Amino acid sequence: MIGSFAADIKAHLVVGVIERDGATLYCTALFFGPDGALLGKHRKLMPTASERLVWGQGDGSTIPVLDTAAGRIGAAICWENYMPMLRQAMYAQGVEIWCAPTVDEREIWQSSMRHIAYEGRMFTLSACQYMTCADAPDDYAAFAGEAPETELIKGGSVIVNPMGDIIAGPLRGQEGVLAATIDLDDVIRGKYDLDVAGHYARPDVFSLHVDVTPRAPVAFGPHGTALSPSGISEPASAPGEG
Repeated sequence: MIGSFAADIKAHLVVGVIERDGATLYCTALFFGPDGALLGKHRKLMPTASERLVWGQGDGSTIPVLDTAAGRIGAAICWENYMPMLRQAMYAQGVEIWCAPTVDEREIWQSSMRHIAYEGRMFTLSACQYMTCADAPDDYAAFAGEAPETELIKGGSVIVNPMGDIIAGPLRGQEGVLAATIDLDDVIRGKYDLDVAGHYARPDVFSLHVDVTPRAPVAFGPHGTALSPSGISEPASAPGEG
């Protein structure tokens, strides 16, 4: 269904969802192409505060930066944006359009988006929800007695250029769509004097290892032992032994 929206408007779409894998839920960003195809996904690495009671942790296998006709697109979800090593991992993949879906409506979030755009020298697009009590079920006890127009999340969606300048938004107090015309050459221009994954890095002093292995609770395959039909662990076959 979401892919069909992308196809209808012939646009790349990055959208947050709650993903179910088995009986576990993940906070996930999905990437769709203008033909509606699912191009990839990113699972939030670190659920924040009480989110840890609900969502599982993502792993390094879903930190993509996708090469598209619109530019190299990546995403970090809400407070993941405050993880310096995650940011560096994405910078090193050449991200040009940084998508930051969030529920953080505070003014400091605007400062963070400007900082990240300036640090990584890329365009930052942050979509923040707008929600009133009228958007919640009538029988939701947490908001009982509140007026329907009471704002629960005030918005703050914003688009920032590679020099940290706001070029659209922040949009507050209403639902809406922000738009801006961007020039990806501004990414290259911005990196002339600051490329934190290139000439402004010191790999002789600092290093970062990113484990992109899927971390499933149970792994099937040769790891020195193999499971026999009886369920007893046996030595794995050597190459060529069947």
